[in-house]
Amino acid sequence: MTNSPRDSAFVRACRGEPVPHTPVWFMRQAGRSLPEYRKIREGIGMLDSCRRPDLVTEITLQPVRRHGVDAAILFSDIVVPLVASGVDLDIVAGTGPVVASPIRTAADVARLRLLDAAEVSFVSEAVRLLTASLGATPLIGFAGAPFTLASYLIEGGPSRTYVKTKAMMYGEPALWDELLSKLASITLTFLRAQVAAGVSAVQLFDSWAGALSEADYLRYVQPHSAAVLGGLASAGIPRIHFGVGTGLLLHAMGAAGADVVGVDWRTPLDRAVPQVGEGRSVQGNLDPAVLFAPWPAVETEARRVLSEGRVARGHIFNLGHGVLPETDPEVLTRLVALIHESSTR
Repeated sequence: MTNSPRDSAFVRACRGEPVPHTPVWFMRQAGRSLPEYRKIREGIGMLDSCRRPDLVTEITLQPVRRHGVDAAILFSDIVVPLVASGVDLDIVAGTGPVVASPIRTAADVARLRLLDAAEVSFVSEAVRLLTASLGATPLIGFAGAPFTLASYLIEGGPSRTYVKTKAMMYGEPALWDELLSKLASITLTFLRAQVAAGVSAVQLFDSWAGALSEADYLRYVQPHSAAVLGGLASAGIPRIHFGVGTGLLLHAMGAAGADVVGVDWRTPLDRAVPQVGEGRSVQGNLDPAVLFAPWPAVETEARRVLSEGRVARGHIFNLGHGVLPETDPEVLTRLVALIHESSTR
C-alpha cells in the first residue's frame, strides 16, 4: 500500500485486488444528515452551492473528517450539467428538480444543446481543490445516467409512474434515441471534465432504471449508458454503475461497461454477485432505514452484508441507497468503525 488514491482500499476493492479492510463510503454522505452541512448551506440554494468550488470542497470534506470513510464523493447534483447546457431547471426544496419547459417534442429535443466542458469549469476547480486536500483518500466523481436525466426532462420533475417518459420511449423510439444520445454526450463531457481534474473513480447513477423491464432496459437504455461508460474506458479508473430496484437488471447494467455494480438493499450481495458477471466488484447494500434501529440491529445487519459481500471479487460497503436526512451522524461514524474493525485482514 502507498499514500496514493490509486492504491487505496477503495480503488483496490473496485479492481478486485487484496485490501487491508473492506472499504466503506455512503451515497449522500455529504448532506442533510450533517449539522455542519445544514449550517454552511443556510440561505444558499442547491444549484448555487454546486457552482461554488470553495463550498463544494468544504461540503465534500465534511463526512471524510467526521466519519473516516474510505472515499469522498463530489458534492454536486445530477442536473448540474443540464443546467449548464441551458435547461431552465431548478431544484425545489421538498420536491426535487423541476423543469420549466419539459421535453416532449422533436423541436424540444432539437433545442437541447450539448455541453462544453468550459461550462462546468467550477466542477473541475472543485475537483482540483479536493484532490489537493484529500491526499491519499480517493475522490469519486459522478453523473446521472441518460435514462434518469431523460425522465426528469420529459416528466418535468420527479415521477412515480414515468408515464410520459415511457410514452416517448415506446411511441417515438427514434426521438427517444436522439434525446438519450444527446444526454449521453452531455454526461460523458461532464464526467470527462471530472476525470481530467483528478477524480479516482466515477459513479453513474441510473436512479430510476428500476422502473423498466429487462427487455426495455436492453433495447432503450443500455446502449446509451454503454456509450457513457465505454467513453471512459481509456481513463484507467473504476466505473461504478448504480440504480434503485434494479435486481433484475444487474447483469445488463454490469455489461454496459461497469467495473463495479452498486446493489440496492433488496438483493442480497451473494445473490447479486453471479448476476453482475465475472470480473466485476459489487457495492452495497445496507438498507438506509436500518440505521434508525437500535445499535445491535444495525450491527447484525452490517455484519450480514459484510458476510454476503465476501463472495465477490471485491466489495465496497455502502448503503442500498442514499443516507436519509434524519439519520443520526453518530450512527454512521460508528458503522464505519465497525466495518473497518470487522473486516481487517
